[in-house]
Amino acid sequence: MDWKLELIVVPVSDVDRAKAFYTEQAGFGLDVDFRAGDDFRVVQLTPPGSACSIALMANAAAAGSLQGLHLVVADIEAARAALAERGAAPNEPYHFAGGEQLDGPHPTREDYGTFLSFADPDGNGWLVQEVGSRAGT
Repeated sequence: MDWKLELIVVPVSDVDRAKAFYTEQAGFGLDVDFRAGDDFRVVQLTPPGSACSIALMANAAAAGSLQGLHLVVADIEAARAALAERGAAPNEPYHFAGGEQLDGPHPTREDYGTFLSFADPDGNGWLVQEVGSRAGT
């Protein structure tokens, strides 16, 4: 039996602001924006090429509490440029060596070796990880 992770709930203080960030700045595709009355709204978005989506949930008390979700890309520099161009304010790529975080991509561009991060307006934090061997898959 397959167990597929297909949806992650992201707590936000303002669904409209978060929707704009994820579609316009992070580049996620909008799948659903459904309302049933004043108190029920489902906004589901999917990162390009992903089998897993996110659902924005209005929850001011928990907004910003989601940290460390990983997005995997084949080219971290291209991903950073796209995020920066759209105004998502990613940090510069970094890697680890000898237990220390060092600036710049991994020297040999080893799979799983280079990261960057960005956050949505509520502070929910995302990591982007380079895995070049997955290119084209």
